[in-house]
Amino acid sequence: MTIRTAILGYGRSGSTMHAGAIEANAPFDMVAVCDIDPERQRQARERFGCAVYSDYRQMLEREDLDLVSVITRSDQHCEMACDCLRAGKNVLVTKPWAVDAAEGQRMIDAAQASGTRLFPWLPARWGSVFLRLKEIVDAGTVGEVFLIRRAVFSFATRCDWQTERRHGGGYLLNWGPHIVDPPVLLAGSPVVSAFAHVRQVINPGDGEDVFLALLTLADGTIVQAEYNIAVEPLPEWFIQGNRGTIIATGKNIRICRNTPVQPDDPTRYGDMTSKDAETIEERIDGAIYGDQNVVYAEVAAALEQGTPFAVCPEDALQLSRTFDAIRTSGETGDVVRL
Repeated sequence: MTIRTAILGYGRSGSTMHAGAIEANAPFDMVAVCDIDPERQRQARERFGCAVYSDYRQMLEREDLDLVSVITRSDQHCEMACDCLRAGKNVLVTKPWAVDAAEGQRMIDAAQASGTRLFPWLPARWGSVFLRLKEIVDAGTVGEVFLIRRAVFSFATRCDWQTERRHGGGYLLNWGPHIVDPPVLLAGSPVVSAFAHVRQVINPGDGEDVFLALLTLADGTIVQAEYNIAVEPLPEWFIQGNRGTIIATGKNIRICRNTPVQPDDPTRYGDMTSKDAETIEERIDGAIYGDQNVVYAEVAAALEQGTPFAVCPEDALQLSRTFDAIRTSGETGDVVRL
């Protein structure tokens, strides 16, 4: 089966990670690219020998389209994706797939009404470090996990549309899919409440460049998810269990196991003893935020064979609800229940 594919939005992400993954997977055949920039149109035509468009609605009139990858500005995703779905095309939507949960629900409704497939782009679910951490946690290596901290730090500015709220900018939507979704998935329990701090520190525009969210999950696990401004970062992952701790930064993982036991003299304060203490160091290969070639290969399998895709639209909708709660909490100072 050949999956006749179009890219809607041939900017930085569309022309690199998405176009590259489409080229790398044999089932896909790039038949069209749409972008409003004539130079990008020229580049796409020379690269793929395909038709190019400046109006995506004109492109949707084609009958030979099986999949459209929507890689435009965040505020454009919902309307464009819904138009593609209503035209009978399967759709992949890059992150953030929606600026809020209402947009996510609109896309789900459009896909259900048209009988098409909707693929939200959450590549961090395929991240090499995340998948290894999940193996470690699921094996019970550090016992029952009760707190997961996930953080990314930088000290760099940007001045594009990602700094403007009117375009769906801000780091909660841009980085949240990488920072909020994986630890919640790792814990295996849904978010029930959020308390958050959201602000702008060094970027221009009005989009936040800092967020710190404290999420309570249904099983009582706490997730702290953070994007922050710092020259020297803290660990990117800090996972606490009742029999140890896991620390990860970059591709390095350190597992510190320890089983506490009752002290010989329970009346002595601070007389803590333990057994089976050990530290294990690992270095992980692969892409930290997921290999886009692998993601597209799974999209192909879903379209060709009907196999489940690792991100169902309802998962992405729940993540959007979490982002909405984080933003509301950051604006009001209140705990927001989902």
